[in-house]
Amino acid sequence: MTTFDEREAAFESKYAHDSAAQFRAESRANKKLAIWAAEKLGKPSAELDDYIKDVIRADMKEAGFEDVLTKVSEDLGASVTMQELRTLYTGFLSQAKVELADG
Repeated sequence: MTTFDEREAAFESKYAHDSAAQFRAESRANKKLAIWAAEKLGKPSAELDDYIKDVIRADMKEAGFEDVLTKVSEDLGASVTMQELRTLYTGFLSQAKVELADG
């Protein structure tokens, strides 16, 4: 294997690792946002798992996290703005990355 091939393989491996780490962090942030929203909605604990699944499913509609924010915004109505949700999500994503890096 040439040096170029080795560098290419290393780059591809790093890209795959980074993509997987980003996916795990986003999934964890989605769950944190769903738990937060369920609490704001007053959902009983018996419905929490179903709501988390609904929020996570919303993330499959399009690339990025805007679809998750749209779902939560629709559920919460006027009680929260999209900008507040974006700020909250960004914080949850940062927390998730730290949690995943620590352990």
